[in-house]
Amino acid sequence: MIDFKERIDQLCTLYTGLTEADILQISEVAESFELSAVQCDVFIDVLSSVEDEAIVVYHRAPDEGKSLYKRSVAGEKALRENEPGVLRTLETGIMSQGLVANTQENHLVRQTVYPIKNQDGVIAVVIYEKDVSDNIQDHFNMTGAPCEDGEMSSMLTAMLRFKDSIINQLEDAVLVFDKHGFLKLKNKQADAYYRQLGYLEDIEGLHYDNLSLDQTTFSEVMKQYSVSPSYPLTTDVKAAGRYFQVKRLFIAEQDLCVGVILHDVSEIKNKEAEIISKSVAIREIHHRVKNNLQTVASLLRIQGRQTESPEAKKCLNDSVSRILAIAATHELLSTEIEAQVDLLDVIRLIVSNIERCFVDCQAIRVDIASDHSICLDSDRTVAIALIVSELLHNSYEHAFGDCSKGTITVNARLDGELVTVVVADNGTGFSVEQASTKSLGLSIVRSYVKDKLKGKLSIVSGGGGTTVTFKFKK
Repeated sequence: MIDFKERIDQLCTLYTGLTEADILQISEVAESFELSAVQCDVFIDVLSSVEDEAIVVYHRAPDEGKSLYKRSVAGEKALRENEPGVLRTLETGIMSQGLVANTQENHLVRQTVYPIKNQDGVIAVVIYEKDVSDNIQDHFNMTGAPCEDGEMSSMLTAMLRFKDSIINQLEDAVLVFDKHGFLKLKNKQADAYYRQLGYLEDIEGLHYDNLSLDQTTFSEVMKQYSVSPSYPLTTDVKAAGRYFQVKRLFIAEQDLCVGVILHDVSEIKNKEAEIISKSVAIREIHHRVKNNLQTVASLLRIQGRQTESPEAKKCLNDSVSRILAIAATHELLSTEIEAQVDLLDVIRLIVSNIERCFVDCQAIRVDIASDHSICLDSDRTVAIALIVSELLHNSYEHAFGDCSKGTITVNARLDGELVTVVVADNGTGFSVEQASTKSLGLSIVRSYVKDKLKGKLSIVSGGGGTTVTFKFKK
């Protein structure tokens, strides 16, 4: 027969990511139960790392009296809908006292659950179970002086009138606790939420510490109340696969003390997660597109080195520049969280690619100027990358003869909603009319400015150099 310590080790290793030290700590707690007398069924549960459920790793039947179980349930699952206190304490680290649960053998029991913690948090819970036939109201006896009959009657009448007319129409759960921490008022949405969380009995009369979802206790809340009674406490919490925003308000009304509002923000959180997931996928796509484009550029370079035709070499090199211009934008998009790219970053990458293509033209300097950041969507950024690449390519090839000394300036500015990009060189000019009919590069520039950017293009060229300006609406 397997020793209980071996069984704990096997189950913890199989279902959790607990360390050897954590498992040893759990085994030591179990050993303390083995060496002492117990009056009820005692369990140790751990949180499964793959499912929203707990796993029973240890079960000790009572020494005297009848166990509620025909056999050991070590290795069985404890589901949230059956044992809310177990999952709640595992997640929050707060003791759950006297909550009704439905066991693996379909018995209704009352559970008191205590956390087992290491220096980082909860690693397991100890559970004591008693038959639900015990007086169900004994656990809820309140301490302190009761209200006078007339005062209590007046208060309950007001609460019921308020509840029926207003708070049952709210989409949020509302819970109101008295000064001792017991639930005195709730709405229908609170019942619905806590049923989803696995609570099997009416939660009215339960203590705050048994209903808290965000690791706060009633004593901590009251301590905050003494410091700042008008300041609402708001936290976010995940429970049963749903996300809740928890807001606590302090109430100075008769015997009432603390109000809790639970707002289900699961849809918002799920949408945020979906957006993040899609963003990551889109960035990965851009990264792969960039890699594929660079592969195509490398193949064209190899083909260019193998061809003997100067005209073919030039066409292939021009194609390489255009492909790298598009790849540069995808490279930036693969690193950006937002779906927009800074135009200045694109221009810098284009300049860097062009300089690598013309390594023998070290005497030519490219200056980049921009007033401030100009962020654009990916489609227009690709178009601008191709346009600027073509213009720089033309300046390198035609403006400075045999790569003699010269300067090219790229300037981008934003005036209101109008983006203006200027590419200018101080080389020899050319006939704009003649070049427009023969140059593939200028044809690409005209087409992209008109069709992709819906903008306006201006080319001025003469003895002092060439200036190309294109404008478009941001």
